[in-house]
Amino acid sequence: MTEQPADTEPTDVSDSRRMPSWLPRAMVLALLLLGLFEIAGWAAHKLLHIFIVLLVAFFISLAMEPAVDALAARGIPRGLGTALVFVLVNGAVIIFAIALGVLLVQTVGQGVTELPGLLDRLIDWINATFHQHLTLDQVRDRLLHDSDAVQNYAEQAADKGIGLSGTVLGGLGELALIAVFSIYLTADGPKLRRNVCSLLPPRRQDAVLRAWDLAIEKTGGYLYSRALLAVISAVCHGVFLALIGLPNALALGIWFGVIASFVPTIGTYVAALLPILVALTDQPLDAVWIIVFAVLYQWFQDYLLQPRITARTVDVNAAVALLAVLCGGALLGAVGALLAIPATATVQGFFSAYVKRYEVPEDPRIERTGKSDSPKGRDRRPTR
Repeated sequence: MTEQPADTEPTDVSDSRRMPSWLPRAMVLALLLLGLFEIAGWAAHKLLHIFIVLLVAFFISLAMEPAVDALAARGIPRGLGTALVFVLVNGAVIIFAIALGVLLVQTVGQGVTELPGLLDRLIDWINATFHQHLTLDQVRDRLLHDSDAVQNYAEQAADKGIGLSGTVLGGLGELALIAVFSIYLTADGPKLRRNVCSLLPPRRQDAVLRAWDLAIEKTGGYLYSRALLAVISAVCHGVFLALIGLPNALALGIWFGVIASFVPTIGTYVAALLPILVALTDQPLDAVWIIVFAVLYQWFQDYLLQPRITARTVDVNAAVALLAVLCGGALLGAVGALLAIPATATVQGFFSAYVKRYEVPEDPRIERTGKSDSPKGRDRRPTR
């Protein structure tokens, strides 16, 4: 048996099992960070609504800024110029809302007037197709016979009406907040930019101001170009609908111009649905003429009118605009869909200003003309 050396001391097993001195501090720090993260998430969830209101107000202020700057350059005080632009913009919105309301009321009234005749034709079609012998009185009696179902439907409609009234009041409150913030942001635009730049070093201030000016130029220019297209479209469609004798031609023209200009890609076809429905209740043949005119005007706007109007602003590609609206709607709902195109126009302006592009020579492979035997194509062939 070998003996243990005298200078070797037995190891203390308890030292290896002792908790490191840094571990309690790390656990406390992790708990603090987790608590701060939870508080930040809770605050962000509570303040998200206010952030969206401020975002909408900021984009509205960007759109109003060029007009306010133009008035200020002519000696009008900035606060008064902001008020004038705000009144004009909201006046246009109110006119559109009134025209749409009158149009809906008259369309519903006309539909109610035409409803008995439509029901008679529908019952005649059902009888001829399915070999039935129904009458309008029998259908009415069967619908009213189940009084419980009618009563339940009425109660549900009343509950939805109460909820809708609350939603409308909440929406009006949000619009008031957006209006107040947009007025302040526009009227105090120079002061706001000065305060932001005071927080940055001098070498960063120029970049921030250039980005801010670019956002104002692209957002305002895009919205103004769409507004001009909406006015032209409203006049053209209103005159056409009046010529064919369609009721409420002025209101339908305003509806057509606004929807067709501010809804990307499919706006014209969405706007055409309402005039087509009105025409079907009055003169069904007019619906065909409305479709033909809408298609022709869409071609005229896309290839002749819009390139000239948007030559000095940003013209967003139709597919890109539709994708931006879908993404904005998925992120922020209706507000995101509304702000998607101005935001896309601003981002596209940033790319056009800061991303370097190179000249591309003429090449039949780009245009896909199929003329590979052109002189330029033959010049590129190697000679033997």
